[in-house]
Amino acid sequence: MIEIIKDKKDIDIYLDILNKRGAMSSGKYLNIVQDIIKDVIDNGDEALIKYTKKFDDENFDINRIEITKEEQEKAFLSLDKKMQDILLKSKERIYDYHTHQLRKSFIYEGALGEKLGQRITPLEKVGVYVPGGKASYPSSVLMNVIPAKVAGVKDITMVTPAPLGYVKPSVIAAAYVCGVDHIYKIGGAQAIAALAYGTKTIKAVDKITGPGNIFVALAKKEVYGKVGIDSVAGPSEVLIIANETSNPKFLAADLMAQAEHDEIASSTLVVTDINIANKTLYWINEFIKDSSRKEILNKSLTNYSRIIIVKDLDEACALANKIAPEHLEIAIDNANEYVDKLHNAGAIFIGHYSVESLGDYMAGPNHVLPTCGTARFFSPLGVDDFIKKTSLIEFDKRSCKDLVFDVDAFAKEEGLEMHALSARLRGE
Repeated sequence: MIEIIKDKKDIDIYLDILNKRGAMSSGKYLNIVQDIIKDVIDNGDEALIKYTKKFDDENFDINRIEITKEEQEKAFLSLDKKMQDILLKSKERIYDYHTHQLRKSFIYEGALGEKLGQRITPLEKVGVYVPGGKASYPSSVLMNVIPAKVAGVKDITMVTPAPLGYVKPSVIAAAYVCGVDHIYKIGGAQAIAALAYGTKTIKAVDKITGPGNIFVALAKKEVYGKVGIDSVAGPSEVLIIANETSNPKFLAADLMAQAEHDEIASSTLVVTDINIANKTLYWINEFIKDSSRKEILNKSLTNYSRIIIVKDLDEACALANKIAPEHLEIAIDNANEYVDKLHNAGAIFIGHYSVESLGDYMAGPNHVLPTCGTARFFSPLGVDDFIKKTSLIEFDKRSCKDLVFDVDAFAKEEGLEMHALSARLRGE
């Protein structure tokens, strides 16, 4: 069960555990992934058929690989009315939030009369990977597809494994309400390779987003450069800052909500009050008794989670910045007073009622967030991931004249005589 710690030595040991948790051990899998990618490049659909029959469905028929629009609509209508309404409401909130991220092209006149600017254009084709099995979540479909739609991407292809030919209806329904252009029943490294290089059946895309297992993660790393990728996501995590004003019942539920994802999920409570720590531990023990995910919770809470006692909220904020968690809750009164002290987090949930699960489904901001400390330099998935920026540069004879002789000298300093000549000619 989750341990309460306060000594620096124990905290440092825990931080080391978190760092190692985020390290991908790829050695024994990388060669397999590389072979699969090469096979798809060389043999296209034949390779897709071979690996899908091997890993997912021995009766796989590539002629039935695509989930048609009619099948998508049928999946949506198969859901009860309440779930249909929830999907539509979630879509609307996520869409509205991401419209605020839209950038505008710009152009301005410089000091010499030249015109400089930047043009924003959406990517043309995007591929979204959606896991199958226990990690098959319709919310992931919404969060990956909607910002691409807002950005203006015209062609979105979704791939998802279909064990024994089955795809969860709510996953298909989520793709339907988002307006995904193509859904293919294929997963694993072979699906990533098909999206990156194209086959007779699946056309190549410009960028691939979406989570997956280690084979998918390694495949995304391998095809990066041929296509863009969002990131290589690690296991999920939450850090909660608490004090004497916090509700221990809320804290316990929020820690467990993250821990139930999988055995290596991490839940950290950083609290200034030992009584709140003990009460939170009590409620964790109460909640776990009736949980259907008891085995996962026990492993996650024991191995990768801690309750850390600190002297004050400033120390709590400093520790949070060091860990740089995916999700960060400030579950205290006057939480807004501490937001500006928190610099490294994928998403910050402010106050007692901004529960992290709201962010997973209904709040609006994207739930695809940097993990394993990468919030120090990565950002949440958003509209910017589905656009490209092009610089615009326009000089005429008059405006270039003041600069070309500077370019001439600069290029000579770097030993690039043709650079110098091409600039100098404009000034003659």
